[in-house]
Amino acid sequence: MRDQAARSLLCRASRLVRAPDTTGHLWAFVLSGIGTVLATRAYLELTSYPKLGGGSLHIAHVLWGGLLMAAGLCVAIAFLGRSARAWAAVLGGIGFGLFIDEIGKFVTTRTDYFYQPAAGLIYLVFAGLVLLVGWSRGRGTPSPQERTAAALQLALAGVTSGVSEAERAAALRSLRDSADPVDVAILRLLVAVPARESRWGAARERTLQRVRAAADRLLTRRWPVVLAAVYLVVQPVVTLTGAALEHATGELARAPQRGADLVVIGASLATALLGVRGGLLLRRERQRALRALHLALLVDLLFAQIFKFTVNQFAAVSALAVNLMLLWVVSAETRRRWASDPPARQQRRTRPPLEPDM
Repeated sequence: MRDQAARSLLCRASRLVRAPDTTGHLWAFVLSGIGTVLATRAYLELTSYPKLGGGSLHIAHVLWGGLLMAAGLCVAIAFLGRSARAWAAVLGGIGFGLFIDEIGKFVTTRTDYFYQPAAGLIYLVFAGLVLLVGWSRGRGTPSPQERTAAALQLALAGVTSGVSEAERAAALRSLRDSADPVDVAILRLLVAVPARESRWGAARERTLQRVRAAADRLLTRRWPVVLAAVYLVVQPVVTLTGAALEHATGELARAPQRGADLVVIGASLATALLGVRGGLLLRRERQRALRALHLALLVDLLFAQIFKFTVNQFAAVSALAVNLMLLWVVSAETRRRWASDPPARQQRRTRPPLEPDM
C-alpha cells in the first residue's frame, strides 16, 4: 500500500495542477493592477508629475512595483493558507500595476512616459490577463489529481483557519468514491479540521445573495437587453459621425494617431452593423440576437477599445465600464435562456436526417 501511495504521488508531481481558488486570486491580481494604474495616473495628474529624488536621481515607480511584486512572491513562498495567497495576489497586482504603468519608457528610445499608445498597450496587457482568468475558469471538469490537490489544500488551510461547512461538504463529495489511500487520508483530515465561523463571512454571503437576487430580478426584464442593443447602435454611429466631420474638416488626416483612428472607425462600423442585426432579431429570434450583441461587444472590447485608449488615453475608461456592464447583461441573459430552454438546445445539437429525394 505504501508503494502504491508513492507511485500515486509521483504521478501527481509529473504535471502542473490547478489550484481550486485560482480564479478568485487572479481576479484580485488583475483588479489590484488596474486600480493601481488608474490611481497612479490620477495622482500624478493632480500633483503635476512630481520627481522623487534629487539632482540627477529619479526614483521611478517601476522600482516600487518590482519591490511589491517581490514582496508578494515572498509571501506566497514563505507562508501557508488562504490569507497568504490573497496577500500575494494583491501585493503582486499592485506591484504589476506600478510596473506596467511605465511601459512607455521601455518601448521608446526616448524613455517617454507620455508615449501616446502606452494607454492602449496597458489595456491590451490587462485584457490578456482577463482572458487568462476566463480560460482558467472554463477548463472543464477537474481531473482526479486536481480534486485530490484541491481537497488537500482546503484541509491544510483548515488546520490554521478552519473550513466552512459548505467547503467541507463539497470536498468530501469530490473524494467520496475514491479508494486511493491518499484520498482516504485526506477525507479523514477534512473531517477532523475545525469549522470556521465568521460573522464577516456570513454577512458577506448574505450581501452576495441579495446582490445576485437583485441582478436576477433585473435580468428577467426586457429593457436591459434592449438598452444594450440601442447603445451598440447609437454609440458607434456617434463615433462614425464625429469621424466623418473630422474628415470633412481635414482634422482626421492631421491626427497624430491616424492609424489608430482608422481602426476605431472600422471596428465601430462592425459594431454598429452587429448591433443593428441584434436589435432586429430581438423580437423573432432572441438567441441569435444575443449572439450578435455579444459579438458586437467583443469586437469593441478586444479591438476598438485598444485603439480608443491610444487616441483618447485614459478618458476611454468610462466607455470601457459601460461596455463591460453591457457584456455582463448580455452574457447573463444568454446563460439564463440557455438553461431554461433544454428542448431547443437538444434540437439544435441533433439535427434530423435529410430525407432522400423522391
